[in-house]
Amino acid sequence: MNRVTLCIGVLFILALALSLPGWLSEEEIKVDSQTEEAWIPNYQASKMRSTLYDKSGKISHQVFAQKMESFDLLGFTLFKQPSYLLFAQSLHPWKVSAQEGTLYEDQRIQFETNVEITSLDEQGYIQVIRTHFIEVNLATKTMYSDQLVEIVGPNYVINSNGFSANLETQKYELLDHVKTVYQPSIQR
Repeated sequence: MNRVTLCIGVLFILALALSLPGWLSEEEIKVDSQTEEAWIPNYQASKMRSTLYDKSGKISHQVFAQKMESFDLLGFTLFKQPSYLLFAQSLHPWKVSAQEGTLYEDQRIQFETNVEITSLDEQGYIQVIRTHFIEVNLATKTMYSDQLVEIVGPNYVINSNGFSANLETQKYELLDHVKTVYQPSIQR
C-alpha cells in the first residue's frame, strides 16, 4: 500500500469513528405543543346567534347554531346544527340548515349531513334544495355540490348528481341530471 491510500483510509476511519456516536444515539422525539394547542378551540358558544352586515349596512348573513367552536390556528370554525340565512341582492334570503357546518377563513362554508336550502321567497322558481353536502362561497354568493341533489319547485322535482348555483343571478346548473318529475297544478 502506498502512502496516499493509507492516509485516505486513516482519514475515512477517523471520520467514521467521529460520526458513529451520532448515528447510534436515538433522537429525542419532541412533541409540538402548538399542534396540540391547535385542537383546543379558541372560543366556544352554545345556542349561538350572529348577524353580519356588509359595507353599506345591509344584513349580509345571519348564523344560528346549537354549538360553535372556533380554531384560529387551524383556520376554521365548526358548527353543530347550523341554520344560515344568506341575503343576496334579491329581497328574499336563502336559509341553509344542516347537522354540521365548517366555516373557513376564505369565506367558504361547507354544510354536511341532511342539508336543506330553502328559498324564503314563496313565489320563487326553486323552493327547496336537499343534499348531503354543499359548499357555499359567502363572498361570491355561489353554491356547489357534487353529491345527489333534490331540487323542489312549485310543480316539479329534479334529481341530479351535483349542481352549482349563483344566488345573485338566480342561475342554476345541473352537473349530471338524473330525473325530473313535473306535475302541473290544476286551475279551477
